[in-house]
Amino acid sequence: MDVITPPQPYVQVVIPPPPKFPHLPYSSTKSGLVYDVRMRFHTEPVSSMDNEDDIHPEDPRRIFEIYEELCLAGLVQDAERLPTLDPDFQLFRIDARHANSSEICLIHSREHYEWVRSLQDKTEEELNYMSLKLDSVYLHHNTFECATLSAGGAIEACRAVVMGHVKNAIAVIRPPGHHAEHDEPAGFCFFNNVPIAARVCQDNFPDKCRKILILDWDVHHGNGVQHAFYDDPNILYISLHVHKNGQFYPGKPDGDHLHCGEGLGLGKNVNIPWADHGMGDGDYMFAFQQVVMPIAAEFDPDFVIVSAGFDAAEGDKLGGCHVTPPCYAHMTHMLMSLAKGKIAICLEGGYNLKSIAKSALAVTRTLMGEPPDRLDPVEPSALGVSTVQLVMRQQSKFWKCMYPKEMGKGLKNRVGGERLHDILRAWQSKVMFDEFTMTSLFILREKISKSFENQVLATPNYFDVRPLLVIFHDPPDVMHVPDPQTNKIELHNTWLTDVAKTYVDWAVKHDFAVIDVNIPKHITGPEDEGGYVEGDDSDARANATSELATYLWENYIEISDATDVFLMGIGAAYSGLIDLLGRHESCTDDSSPIRCVISFVAENALQSVKRPADDYIGTWYHQHSLVFVAGNHAAWDPSRTRKLRKKYGRLVRSPHTNLNEMLAEHKDEVTRLLMEETEDWRKIQAQQNNAKATASNSVALRLEERDMRAASVPNSLRSPGMPPVGMFTVSSSPRSPVKR
Repeated sequence: MDVITPPQPYVQVVIPPPPKFPHLPYSSTKSGLVYDVRMRFHTEPVSSMDNEDDIHPEDPRRIFEIYEELCLAGLVQDAERLPTLDPDFQLFRIDARHANSSEICLIHSREHYEWVRSLQDKTEEELNYMSLKLDSVYLHHNTFECATLSAGGAIEACRAVVMGHVKNAIAVIRPPGHHAEHDEPAGFCFFNNVPIAARVCQDNFPDKCRKILILDWDVHHGNGVQHAFYDDPNILYISLHVHKNGQFYPGKPDGDHLHCGEGLGLGKNVNIPWADHGMGDGDYMFAFQQVVMPIAAEFDPDFVIVSAGFDAAEGDKLGGCHVTPPCYAHMTHMLMSLAKGKIAICLEGGYNLKSIAKSALAVTRTLMGEPPDRLDPVEPSALGVSTVQLVMRQQSKFWKCMYPKEMGKGLKNRVGGERLHDILRAWQSKVMFDEFTMTSLFILREKISKSFENQVLATPNYFDVRPLLVIFHDPPDVMHVPDPQTNKIELHNTWLTDVAKTYVDWAVKHDFAVIDVNIPKHITGPEDEGGYVEGDDSDARANATSELATYLWENYIEISDATDVFLMGIGAAYSGLIDLLGRHESCTDDSSPIRCVISFVAENALQSVKRPADDYIGTWYHQHSLVFVAGNHAAWDPSRTRKLRKKYGRLVRSPHTNLNEMLAEHKDEVTRLLMEETEDWRKIQAQQNNAKATASNSVALRLEERDMRAASVPNSLRSPGMPPVGMFTVSSSPRSPVKR
């Protein structure tokens, strides 16, 4: 039979200072601070360390460094310091206490609570042995006392804010909590402090804490918080964390953007899972502006609790991100606009002592009313933008403020329609036929897709004795100005940009044969149900280009009579062409018609041509290439230690970063190269044209002289049976002398 421990009796008298200005009670009320030195007693046993320098990242100094930073900034009056600080500009101290069993068991099982309490009676050897079987935790005799004190500190910080004793609060507590599950510890955590405090506030103040927002900016996903409230409609949990497709701690798949809650809590779980480390201020601010604040404002919470891990801060080796103290301050400032400013900040992770101290100080100053420091000009990374947009599409199913709304799977079958990239390529093929008489080339496929129709277009003269330009490019870009109210994309405010077509137009006008190859970003399946789909990554598209280029080379280009062949790769197709050159020796031997490989590179890594046992392939490529590289490419990084070698080709730094802008900028340079490389062919062509014109003129003169002689003969001298001068045809029968 379970024995329920009655609530532990405690006496706490909170006498907060009155507002400095009674007519402005909120703005002149103090901010609160929870800190207790006893929370430092949970330490890693010395016997479990490999050496004295092997200090566990969850170090007791974490909270001391934050507290010391607050004291040095004059925000805390400490007993050991001289009483010279202005009391009006100090934090109000909120005493921590031990959370009792009934409070902890609002989130955790009774068995888990008793297990943590039993650690007090274990030997150090037993504790070390037990920790080996657990998920990233160490055990100490004081673990239970510190864990209950940490949970109690979170509770009291939240209660003080809800009751109005302080306008907001920061709880400098440890051990952290957001990884602790219902029945087991994990990730340095034993009791889940923030969910415990949230449940206590909902129980104690049902009219004031009906809806609570928990914002988790720790670099790790708060799996314990998510699981505690996954079906709760009154708790909105938003987490920004590095996920890496489940490869980063806690290493579980449910930290992705697809886990949005269940049952009544569907839509109340929002994960913003960064695909890699390295995220900075621009990414976090972009996520706050596009996802966090719109959803939080629509949820309209009564109270806000922040699981404030500072391990995404610049300098934290575990997090590997670059969030600065001003960015943490700005995020805090935005959250203070919710719930009438009722917000409590509870410490979670953060393992660089200097970083967490500076970050916590910036957050505390903002809570006390100071404006955040100015952020340096920042922009979100491409990876950050793609993650945020992925979350927006997913959350658009549950929140009115999220646009664009995702087209649900199955809707296509009800309302019809085709994917626009297939429609645009069909339209392009018609335009190419009308303007240049270009038609589709047959390509042998293992599967059928609408995206393969009209993928390869060629002018009728691609087999003739003339220069041949082969262009591998992405589908055309679409630019649009969305409706300012609904964010809806409307056709009359949408433009199609296809700069690659201007190269086709120039080539045809200058007597080049052209093969135009479109590399789709998504291959439409035969049973496409609609809905959002991810485009193929750069590697997959490069492989598709390589396979297609190989097929074209073996079946069309190599056996044609083309005098000069120019290959152009735009974007991801660039890597596929490099692979083609490395695979086929006939592309680079002395008899090869390939004169130059022209590439436009914006985001892809630079590639070199490689071929086993061929040391000269790099030299050939440098002599037969022209590679335009975006101005912000990593290749131009001044801190790059190694020189750009010839094996990467003839590199040209572009002033632009967008592929379309690069194509437009360097068109004159490319066409000038094409003209120079085909000068011999054009001379021969001119000579042949002159010879043909001369021969044609001679024939015309002879015919004219004959006609004049015939006209000068009098009618009386002409033979009666002589037929009139005129055109005649030659019979094509087997008896024809011409055929024989």
